[in-house]
Amino acid sequence: MLYRILADLAVFVHFLWILFLIFGALAGRRHKVVKVIHLSGLLFAVILHVFSLICPLTYAEIYFTRLADPTAAYSGSFIIHYLDRLIYIALPPIILLALTIALALFNVLVYFIRK
Repeated sequence: MLYRILADLAVFVHFLWILFLIFGALAGRRHKVVKVIHLSGLLFAVILHVFSLICPLTYAEIYFTRLADPTAAYSGSFIIHYLDRLIYIALPPIILLALTIALALFNVLVYFIRK
């Protein structure tokens, strides 16, 4: 039971992290610490995609899911199952890389646009 909760928590945190990478510039414009974390996260995401690496949150989710039930058809609850589909979109790697770079550039532009 504990491993199932930890696997679901990893999916939920992963989803929140993605939302932060998409919308973090909105808060980062007002708070320097948020800006540094956000820009670092964007750089990390680009590096992961450029070098075809897997996000550590994905490893955590897989690890806890296998500990919970290695034979599960899909992990977690109904909601977690569909959050997984949002997180792990089936697109060619080059498209994901292009989208990640576009997202990073857009967010950097948001930081430079003055109020």
